[in-house]
Amino acid sequence: MTASAVQTTLSTKGPRPIRTQAVLTTLAIWFAAVLTLAAAGAFLGAPGRPPLPVFAGAVTPLILFAVALRTSPSFRDFAMALDVRMIVAIQAWRYAGFGFLALYASHVLPGLFALPAGLGDMAIGIAAPWWIIALARNPDAIASARFRWWNALGILDFVIAFTTATICAMTITDPAAASIAPMGQLPLVLIPDFMVPLFAMLHIVALVQAKKARAIAA
Repeated sequence: MTASAVQTTLSTKGPRPIRTQAVLTTLAIWFAAVLTLAAAGAFLGAPGRPPLPVFAGAVTPLILFAVALRTSPSFRDFAMALDVRMIVAIQAWRYAGFGFLALYASHVLPGLFALPAGLGDMAIGIAAPWWIIALARNPDAIASARFRWWNALGILDFVIAFTTATICAMTITDPAAASIAPMGQLPLVLIPDFMVPLFAMLHIVALVQAKKARAIAA
């Protein structure tokens, strides 16, 4: 792959300001909606049942994102213009998954959920700086199989977290035991219903950019 081709993929110019403002406004509205619904108890689930309200709050924005990415040329251009190094840098925040381990140690969250979710997030977050360095030194790294695997594993981590959360919600009914219930309440509900979908979107954008880089290389 030539340097010019890679730079076309990474797009050093960045997205247009008007599109950036529109996306930032949408994110603000989304965040406010989650806060409002959570304050009203919309994400609370019943013991012994799957956490469907939390699941719906996470899946709905992802569906809207996928539709926009596929049907809106303007939004797709915005996504493709994002600097992949910035996308990776944001994923470094997932090191905060250590908080899940702390909540498990404090008997707030069950280990079946907190341990894989926390360790998985930390693994992705710890690897992020290495990918920033790799992409800065060699832009061709965006088309590598390892970069695609890292993004795929980042998404898989979310799938595992929702799966274990569902198992915990359906099997832990003792009100005195650590349960998944706090994940449906403020402030923790912001993680599955705002942060997780947002990070998943960034992984998807990175994978789409990687696919484009591979096509250019071919």
